[in-house]
Amino acid sequence: MGCKNIVNGCVKIGDTDMYYVSFGTGEKKVVVLPGLSDGLATVKGKAMLLSAPYKKFFADCTVYMFSRKNAMPEGYSIEDMSDDQVMVMKDLGIDRACVLGVSQGGMIAQCIAIRHPEVVERLILAVTAPYANAVATDSVSTWFDMAKRGDHTALMVDTAERMYSDRYLQKNRRFFPLLARFTRPSSYDRFLKNANAILRFDVRNELSKISCPTLIIAGSDDKTVGNDAPGELKNGISGSELFVYEGLGHGTFEEAKDFYDRAFAFCRE
Repeated sequence: MGCKNIVNGCVKIGDTDMYYVSFGTGEKKVVVLPGLSDGLATVKGKAMLLSAPYKKFFADCTVYMFSRKNAMPEGYSIEDMSDDQVMVMKDLGIDRACVLGVSQGGMIAQCIAIRHPEVVERLILAVTAPYANAVATDSVSTWFDMAKRGDHTALMVDTAERMYSDRYLQKNRRFFPLLARFTRPSSYDRFLKNANAILRFDVRNELSKISCPTLIIAGSDDKTVGNDAPGELKNGISGSELFVYEGLGHGTFEEAKDFYDRAFAFCRE
């Protein structure tokens, strides 16, 4: 536990468990699903740190951010992740929520909206894709190989190069090798299973099943999932809105100062 509105939690699911954090006291429920970085480090114990971008929404919303479950079987798919996520949401009394999925989290969010539409009030898909396109496959396969050989510095540097804008990279590139020293996981098994799930993901033929109000947020220069993905999502999801941050890439959710304002304005419409 942290201060009264900030919670570090863990919930049982099957023969394992799942970490989550929550913050805020508002009536509206918001579920946040992070990207592939969750394969390297979960949200465990990080509620205070992770709450920072959401503080202005505490009065209106209660935000829950979930990691994937701790013990993942071989062949664990994005669809499996979505089913498990809904099970945990219901266990916590979250019957209906605005779901914000970032990158791989956006893939899980798509599956939740397709397979469990009753729990999704509104959907926000940030820097994500409806399938493992050529750009995403190249990115994730490269990281998979780096993780397999334990080259953590290369993994962190390549991730950053594909994620951030040129301006951000020019300012911060020199820090990436140093940061890698402090982020090496004890095992890459979790990361590899998450990466494999992305490489097998494809819901292009099911996007029409998403019927809730949907906002797609992207950067104009996404080197991780490519620049065609946002348009494919918009074309596939009837009535969806698309907002593109010019000059930003896959790290839009970190670099765009109004990202969370935009996301929560959509949640509260």
